[in-house]
Amino acid sequence: MAKTSKPSADRTGQIYRALRHAIMEQALSPGAKLPEDAIGERFGASRTIVRHALGQLAAEGLVELRRNRGAVVAMPAWEEARDIFDIRLGLERLVMARLAGRLDQKQIAQLKAHVAEEERARGANEPLSIRLATEFHIVLANMTGSPVIARYVSEISSRCGLILALYSRPHSSECAVSEHRAVIDALVAGDVDTAVVVMESHLEAVANRALIMPSTRKSLELSDILDSYADATPSVRVAAAKPRKR
Repeated sequence: MAKTSKPSADRTGQIYRALRHAIMEQALSPGAKLPEDAIGERFGASRTIVRHALGQLAAEGLVELRRNRGAVVAMPAWEEARDIFDIRLGLERLVMARLAGRLDQKQIAQLKAHVAEEERARGANEPLSIRLATEFHIVLANMTGSPVIARYVSEISSRCGLILALYSRPHSSECAVSEHRAVIDALVAGDVDTAVVVMESHLEAVANRALIMPSTRKSLELSDILDSYADATPSVRVAAAKPRKR
C-alpha cells in the first residue's frame, strides 16, 4: 500500500508547490481559473491528485473551491485587506519577540543568503523577487521553532501577496531588500523593541503600497504559465505545505 501511495503524495506535493509558487509570484492572478483536467494533463496526474493539491491551497486561503464551478485563485476583498495586514502585523511582532538576540550564526547566515538571493533577483526576475520577499518572512517564522507560528505566518503572508497583486502599486524589490536587511540587523542587535519597530515600519510600508483600484494584468493560458513551474522545487521548506487534519 505504501509503495503505491508515495508516488501519489509526491505528485500532489509537486503540483501544490508549482501552483503555490505561481500564485506567490503573481503569474497566476487572483480570480484565475484552475481547471483540474488542464492541470492534471500538464503534470501527468489524475484529477483526484490535482484535487488534493488544490485542497491544500484552499486550506491556506490561496484558492477558492466553488461548487460546480471549479477552483480559482482566491480574490480577497478590499474591505478585508486592512484586517489581514493587521493580523499579520500581530503575528510578526511575535516572531520578532521570539528571535531578537537569539539567532545563531547559522540562522544569521541563512537570512543574509536569502536577502542576497533577493538582491540577485532584483531587476532580473521580478516574479522571483516578489516570491522571495514573502518567503523571507516565512523563513523567519520557521526559525521560531513553532509550527503554529510558522503555519499562520506562511498563510497570512501569502494572503497579503494576493491583496497586493490585486490592489498594489508595482512591487519595489529595492525597498524589500533594504527593509529586510534592516530587520536582520535589528534581530542581531538583540533589542526586541527596536526589532518590532523595524518590522512594523516595513509592513506598514508594504500595506501603504496598496491601491483602492484593482490592477489590470495581461491574461495568459494556464498551460503556458505552468510550463515555468512544472519542474520547480521549493526554495524554502514551508510549515504550511502539509495538509491540515480535519
